[in-house]
Formats: sequence, C-alpha cells, structure tokens
Amino acid sequence: MENLLTDLKNELFHAVALSVNEDTQIAIAFSGGIDSTLLAQICKKIGIKVTLLTVGFHGSQDIEFSEVIAQKLALPHKIKELNKQDFQEKQKYIYNKVKCRNISHLENCIAFLYVGFLAKESNVVSVLTANGCDELFCGYDRFRSVYERGNAQIKHLIIEKITNEIHLMNEVQIATSELGIQIKQPFLSDKFVSFAMQIPIETKIKSCNDMIRKHILREVALSIGVPGDSAMKPKKALQYGSLIHKNFRPK
Repeated sequence: MENLLTDLKNELFHAVALSVNEDTQIAIAFSGGIDSTLLAQICKKIGIKVTLLTVGFHGSQDIEFSEVIAQKLALPHKIKELNKQDFQEKQKYIYNKVKCRNISHLENCIAFLYVGFLAKESNVVSVLTANGCDELFCGYDRFRSVYERGNAQIKHLIIEKITNEIHLMNEVQIATSELGIQIKQPFLSDKFVSFAMQIPIETKIKSCNDMIRKHILREVALSIGVPGDSAMKPKKALQYGSLIHKNFRPK
C-alpha cells in the first residue's frame, strides 16, 4: 500500500508539471474541496505560483469554505460573487454558445465562464482544474449504488464518467473560447487516467455505505499537507456548492 501511495503521489505531481509546461500566469479553479486543494498544494510544492479563483453566489458554501482553505494554504485568492441579473444573461449566452441541453453541463459551462472572466480580470492566461478525480476515484454517490454489482461494473461506471467529463470539458472550452484563456485538466491526461484505472477499487470505495470514498486520494492529500478539513470534505458538485444550480432557470 505504501508503494501505491508513493506511485500515486508521483503521478499526480507529474501530471500537474506536464500540464503547466512553461506557463507563468496560472490560476486554479478553486472550491476548497479535496480535489482543487490537492491541485493547489501540488503546485505550491513544486514551486508553481498560482492564484486561486472561486465563483459563486453570496453565502454559497464554495465562497465561504474556499476562503478558509485559501488562508490555510497561504495562496492568493480571488472571488467573484454572482448576481441574478447578470447570471441570467450569462445563462442565455451559454445556451446559445454551447450546443448542449444537459442541465448539469450547462451549469458547469456557466461556472467556468465566470472563472474565465475572473482569470482575465486577474491577468491569468491558464486555469488548471481538478476535473477527473471524482470520476477516477469513485467520488460520486452513484458509485455506492453499483458497488455490490462488483468491480467490473464499477470500472464500467468510471469509464462512463470519464467519457462524460471529457465531453463536458470540451464544451467548457467552447463556452470560454472568446476569452483567450486556456483551461487545462492535468488529471484527465491519457497517462494519468491510464495509471488511475489500474489502482485497486478497494482503495477508492469500500462498501455500498461508504459516504466518504476517494480514500487513497485523501491519504495522498493528507501526506502532502492538504488541510484535514479539506482532505476529508464530502463531495459537493461545483454547481451546488456555488448555488448556480439553485439559480439556474431551465429553458
């Protein structure tokens, strides 16, 4: 198990380093949860200067929790509070820009559009995201519902989720294309996905009653100094933590 933890840590660091290349103005889409905080801590450990970017409505969990974790990481942090009128305008823009009618995808595209605007305001040209961790390490609650069907079914769901996430991030690129911002997902690289798929299922999810999941990823996070309240924080999707879902109005 110790060797597996070391290998995962090395692969995580390598994936981030490769995604950055020689970029100098870098930000992270940041909620304060384990995935984005792990990404931020890896950047800090390897000497990549980053700014943390958070978007959400006033009083949202993402804004409040991200402020706490950003202070613990001692990294620069910028927040964009959304207002309902502007949000409705951005929703119309995304609806016309992205040829997709999946509500979850549209909500994520709106969120990343705002992240893009905040990045542009901050003179940032590249934004890193931690997308892929929930898919590869069984972070979603749905993994509990298929647990008793066996590892083959769990792996099938992982592949399904990864395929969906890659499709979503392609839509995000379309949504943010006019901003001149690059949005990169180091944990969705072919090499990292291939490695993570080989990690034993039992290190990711332990039972159909496992409310935490992503165990091995959380262990790595704690080992490199991710604050415990972030490393052990239960999953809450971006559109819910930012209150975007609550304010979204389906067509």
